[in-house]
Amino acid sequence: MAAEGAGMKTFYIVIGVVAVVGAAALWWMMKRPTSVEIPIDVVIQASDTAGFSGYYIGSQDALIEVSEYGDYQCPFCQSFAVVQFPTIKSRLVDVGLVRWRFRDFPLDGSHPHARMAAHSAACADDQGRYWEAHEAIYHGQPVWTLERNAAGTFRGYMQQLGLDLPEYDACMGDTRYAGRIEASRQEGIRLGVNSTPSFVMNGRLFAARGMNYDFLRALTDSLQQVAAAGE
Repeated sequence: MAAEGAGMKTFYIVIGVVAVVGAAALWWMMKRPTSVEIPIDVVIQASDTAGFSGYYIGSQDALIEVSEYGDYQCPFCQSFAVVQFPTIKSRLVDVGLVRWRFRDFPLDGSHPHARMAAHSAACADDQGRYWEAHEAIYHGQPVWTLERNAAGTFRGYMQQLGLDLPEYDACMGDTRYAGRIEASRQEGIRLGVNSTPSFVMNGRLFAARGMNYDFLRALTDSLQQVAAAGE
């Protein structure tokens, strides 16, 4: 009986070890950095821009539309996204006064992870989670910007957001939105964008210091007064 008891104890220990090893392997598989390179010198195809002109949030009937050209690794963009934009969104976008449009403008020389971050967000858009990914990537910038390969970190954000990871991995693996990102960058160049974040409204280009909640609040108030006077 003693030998049988010892054998069963050993059996359960082995089962426990196997379970721990299996869980560790699964965790590593879920968190592992994937080898992803988003090409820079990409030929833009018609399909890259067909039916797509940016990532929008807010009502189509808003008084004004603002286009932001941003780089996910840009610290000034991160500051705007974390400090300014939440107020703009809650007080102007969510109430239908402003429509926001985001366009990628990666600064490749100084920000080697910018295109991968943009592509990660684009893949999240496939699953209807673009703006959540946008926020997560910007909030995490102080961490992933220091990493040699941030692919695993971006994947972790998508896992936390509840994305279908095999679908996300396929999107990242075939770099399907590399052309879209480059088309966005070239659009910004044509408009005169040379730094990030930059903003375009009614054909006028604004630098970061010229675009904030107070400015937009005053503008929407003015437009509402004009509209009310004309009624």
